[in-house]
Amino acid sequence: MSVHDCAASTVVVAVDVGKNTVACSVTDENRHRLFGPVDFAMTRSGLAVTVERIGELIPAGVGVKVGIEAAGHYHQPLMAQASWPMGWELVELNPAHVTEQRRVQGRRRVKTDAIDLEAITELVLAGHGTPVTQRAVVIGELAAWAAHRSRRVEVRTALKNQLLGQLDRAFPGLTLALPDVLAAKVGRLVAEHFTDPSRLASLGEARLICFAAGRGLIVQRRVAARLVAAARDALPTRDAAVAREMVATDLQMLRVLDQQIAHAEEELGVLLPHTPFAVLTTVPGWATVRASAYGAAVGDPTRWPGPRQIYRAAGLSPMQYESAGKRRDGAISREGSVTLRRALIDLGVGLWLNDPPAKAYAAGLRARGKKGGVIACALAHRANRIAYALVRDQRAYDAARWVQEV
Repeated sequence: MSVHDCAASTVVVAVDVGKNTVACSVTDENRHRLFGPVDFAMTRSGLAVTVERIGELIPAGVGVKVGIEAAGHYHQPLMAQASWPMGWELVELNPAHVTEQRRVQGRRRVKTDAIDLEAITELVLAGHGTPVTQRAVVIGELAAWAAHRSRRVEVRTALKNQLLGQLDRAFPGLTLALPDVLAAKVGRLVAEHFTDPSRLASLGEARLICFAAGRGLIVQRRVAARLVAAARDALPTRDAAVAREMVATDLQMLRVLDQQIAHAEEELGVLLPHTPFAVLTTVPGWATVRASAYGAAVGDPTRWPGPRQIYRAAGLSPMQYESAGKRRDGAISREGSVTLRRALIDLGVGLWLNDPPAKAYAAGLRARGKKGGVIACALAHRANRIAYALVRDQRAYDAARWVQEV
């Protein structure tokens, strides 16, 4: 059967992407299979041949929707509008929704390309999926830089932990004199030039202050006295020599990571104003990084019906199970997007620390005996509602409104 024989006005091209190959089928809105399933190589020539074959089946006046299941980064080459004929609408589908559709069709435990294509087709015909727009491209860039920064921050945290261990071997007692040694500029100075405590002890307080001033750093006398005293009282360690070498190497890597994180934050600062999430920076405690992380996790905001769906997708909603009059609920499921969950909790922390109404709300919860984790989830819920409303309405934050409504 061809599309010429049916009265369908819409045709769905279902696409299931693998690492190097693509499965594809074409179905009309009456659920008649017109083409495929076929496999082709994920190359320009492979796609061109397949599109040409599909185009021969579709007459003028018939709309075409291309449903593509998200597959990590593998599906990205097919998400460019230029890869498909002009006028074909691209729709991106959540893989979890495709899996759920297979379950609805009674094929939860059977996964083949043909069954996945049927599930994709049904979702597209039902109106599901996120259309690919130019705004989605900008949000995609925002998500890429936010993820890049997040990865670098995680590596930097691990590297700092490694550095602290090496500093304890090279300069015992340094962290007692300067607890947050790698966060303070004077701590970085000591880690770079004075991992040998005998050198710092012989330098003395006055010369340490002058040494730092020559590098544009002001060191208070009491801090210098504390560092010199720690150096004079430091015990020798067996691994001091090799630890100093490790510290020097790791400090070079730490500087590179700091530069990359700073560059990522600059890129986020450029991209954020071109997205609907720029309004979030009007909230106390929500600057570029927090707003960008939320935007990267949420994606195109028009695909969310309301804040409840976002909160549920983050895995923060309590589980509820009822059967035959018995009920078991109350525990957080933790099933959902880790990135979205972290973004919401971070927004909640920002409110907790900077917004007076949120501080009062958190204080009330603590007075009722709620634990820190429960308060953090409650603040994340509050932050989620605020963020959704601001992005939807594109209005600056008004604390007085949220005192009454939340």
